[in-house]
Amino acid sequence: MSGTTDGIILQDYIRNIPDFPKPGIQFKDITPLLAHPAALRAAVERLAAPFADRKVDAIAAAEARGFLFAAPMALMLGVGLVPIRKPGKLPYTTVSAEYALEYGTDRLEMHSDALSPGHRILIVDDVLATGGTMKACCDLVRDAGAEVVACAFLLELGFLNGRAKLAPTEVFSVLSY
Repeated sequence: MSGTTDGIILQDYIRNIPDFPKPGIQFKDITPLLAHPAALRAAVERLAAPFADRKVDAIAAAEARGFLFAAPMALMLGVGLVPIRKPGKLPYTTVSAEYALEYGTDRLEMHSDALSPGHRILIVDDVLATGGTMKACCDLVRDAGAEVVACAFLLELGFLNGRAKLAPTEVFSVLSY
């Protein structure tokens, strides 16, 4: 979905950076989109639109770029925002989930009282790549007894097959590469 009803072609604001962060990688840089108010608004509106008529109690988002889209989406949908962060960044009691990296593991944390059983949560991030970060976010939400309504992304790098790691969870992406 590129959605040009508002005249904004989001792909025009995604910059390709060859060989970053290492040779052979074609990095999709969203900073031009973030710098352009109309493109940023269009991106947030397109991310939120499929969930406007669905029951969502809160949006959860992984730091840091997920916050850039999740906060305005939460305002648009009239729901709260649950930050999911790297270890040691949240001030209250936390729960955590570990996930695999290319060389090792990492961990994400959420406040232990952020969600309640039965809450319906939309999880948002900027990019779906291999799916490891988002799978950890889903695990945190589900371990709290809440339901993952869907995972939403501005960009999906389909060739990395991250969607498969999230199955059977619904995945929505505004742009796919």
